Amino acid sequence: MTDKAVIIAHSGDLDKIYSALIVANGALAMGMDASIFFTFWGLQCLKKNGLDKGPLSKMNLLGLGKWMVKSRMKKANVVSLEKLMEDYKELGGKVIACEMTMEIMGIKEEELDRQWIDEYGAVGTYIMEAKDAKITLFI
Repeated sequence: MTDKAVIIAHSGDLDKIYSALIVANGALAMGMDASIFFTFWGLQCLKKNGLDKGPLSKMNLLGLGKWMVKSRMKKANVVSLEKLMEDYKELGGKVIACEMTMEIMGIKEEELDRQWIDEYGAVGTYIMEAKDAKITLFI
């Protein structure tokens, strides 16, 4: 086993993307390698300007809940998803975009924010990343 955390970001919900990036940044800060495999609704976050566009997983309340949570996060000095992703990349985190999801959902490569993406891959890419990882998460 290697000191590595591999996360599947399946959900595009705002709070779940925060969770994936916070855990991944934590792993990197502790000297581990980290990879996030963005698939299905999680892949929507990699669209240009899409990182914080997802709804809340609970209490969305037609968008009001998201506004309330973002407001509370700002008061608590929680950094933005953009900053978390910048930090993640700066610390050496790897982002993999799921090619199968791109095909199924009709997402073209030019729609994605390529500055975040290190690799395009499918299930085999994820398996190779995760097979020897100490931590694997599905978010």
